[in-house]
Amino acid sequence: MYILKTKSEFDSAHFLKDYNGRCANIHGHRWVVAIEVGSETVLEEGPNRGMVVDFGKLKDDLKEETAKLDHTFIIEKGSIKDTTKAALEAEGFSMFELDFRPTAENLAKYFYDVMSTKGYDVILAKVWETPENCAEYRA
Repeated sequence: MYILKTKSEFDSAHFLKDYNGRCANIHGHRWVVAIEVGSETVLEEGPNRGMVVDFGKLKDDLKEETAKLDHTFIIEKGSIKDTTKAALEAEGFSMFELDFRPTAENLAKYFYDVMSTKGYDVILAKVWETPENCAEYRA
């Protein structure tokens, strides 16, 4: 199997509602996302002959997704009061609302799913929230 890997990074804040620890407070991360895609074959014709996919396209597609979260406040739906959310929006803060708790584990699955819907055969998605701590998801 051929395996290609690429990374993208973004900065954002989040918190974990009802968590018993420091992550219950709003804090930021320099998130790093790595995606591995695979194929049993390479293209046999055209300008991308000999490739699974052009690395530039793979990186651009991942970067397009990480850019949506860059410099945002990532929140789980229902985790803050409507009045708090309205006040943040009135101040012009960018928020990215998710249907799930914004943990590294859940974000790894999120990026796995997003890149899969773009047509990639994703093998693995990794998300680092610190240089030492990483979560990964594979189906």
